[in-house]
Amino acid sequence: MEDLFARLERTLNPELPTLTESQQQLLQELSINESQPGRILHDFQILIDFLQPNGVEVSSVNNLLPLKVLSELNSQLSHPIETQLKRPVQKSYPYINGLYLLLRSSGIAQLKSQGKKQILILDAAILESWSTLNATERYFNLLEAWLIWGNNEILGEHPDSFGNLFRCIQLWSRVPDKGLKFPKYENQHDISYYPGLHNVALLELFGFLSIQHGKPEAGKGWRINSLQRLPFGDALLQLLFPLGIRGELQDDVNVVFGTLQPNLQPFFSEWQHNLTFPQQGFTDGIFIFKVSISKAWRLIAIPANKTLGWLAETILDAFDFDYDHLYEFSYKDRFGRIIKIGHPYMETPPFADQVQIGDLSLEPGAKMIYLYDFGDNWKFDVQLEAINPPDNKIKKPKILEVHGNAPQQYWSEDDELHEDEG
Repeated sequence: MEDLFARLERTLNPELPTLTESQQQLLQELSINESQPGRILHDFQILIDFLQPNGVEVSSVNNLLPLKVLSELNSQLSHPIETQLKRPVQKSYPYINGLYLLLRSSGIAQLKSQGKKQILILDAAILESWSTLNATERYFNLLEAWLIWGNNEILGEHPDSFGNLFRCIQLWSRVPDKGLKFPKYENQHDISYYPGLHNVALLELFGFLSIQHGKPEAGKGWRINSLQRLPFGDALLQLLFPLGIRGELQDDVNVVFGTLQPNLQPFFSEWQHNLTFPQQGFTDGIFIFKVSISKAWRLIAIPANKTLGWLAETILDAFDFDYDHLYEFSYKDRFGRIIKIGHPYMETPPFADQVQIGDLSLEPGAKMIYLYDFGDNWKFDVQLEAINPPDNKIKKPKILEVHGNAPQQYWSEDDELHEDEG
């Protein structure tokens, strides 16, 4: 068989070779279950069961699983890893890290605020949809959650515009028929960053490749001795190769499963249905935001039918800032992805004057960042405190409370001189 990814340099060639007869036969005869082509369905169910019934408190910054649950969860998985790290975090367990990515990007689990705590809990409606799917449908919905919707910012990393499929294709091109060996820790350094160890772990869980584990050294984490491509991985990536290289799989704002169905259903006829989500509608009412910067904060009420542009200007008014600069709101959606909504004069939509407050799908406890003036980078924390019933007396934004002195927007040489004298 021609090395699948020796063709990286001619990816624009429309005459890409088709699957061999043996590859077609392999895909058509494969029966997907909890044990094949990999253990992804088995281990994903372990993570679902782990969150029953009340979820688990996660970290406040990146909302990752806490140290106290990682060792126990690792021991239950199909490929528990050894680590000699003193304080391993979620990233130290690549299989858990990858499964967490799927859990969030599939929408099966989402964050809920309980006071100052962030709790990762199962979404009853999405879990019900998941329960109706057969094994083949679950497998490919999780595959899409990974390759299409699984942006690495869910894991607290920088977003990657190329996507996980492109990352995996690049790794595949470096794995020879006899396997890729890592005689020393430093040899596996490259795959730790690209495609990332969680993607390597998911390649094994989905049955694309096999991993030979090694013994970790003192003070170090997961040790990989070698990677070996599997025939199923060769075949499936052959089908997905054009999509990954040509950028046809875009991380859209709206998550819809079934994107790969036209390409893969001819080989997997049992793939008929997909995860569905309740329609997110407009939330009416009076939104109460606590906006903080430094030691000062303001409480702002704004009707749901007003746009983010109104909120942006009200924040500036509340802190005595002028309107002379661009701004951007950012927040994590239910899938853990960072959504950015910018000033109307910015180049990339969506724009703040076109998005109503009630369309943000925020719940009390949710936070946004309001970044104002990309030169000075004023960062306001915007937390939704409550959504009160509609009130005809509040027809425009209103500043309810003022606490602390606002920071001075502009500094002059005289201000600096007085500071030095003080």
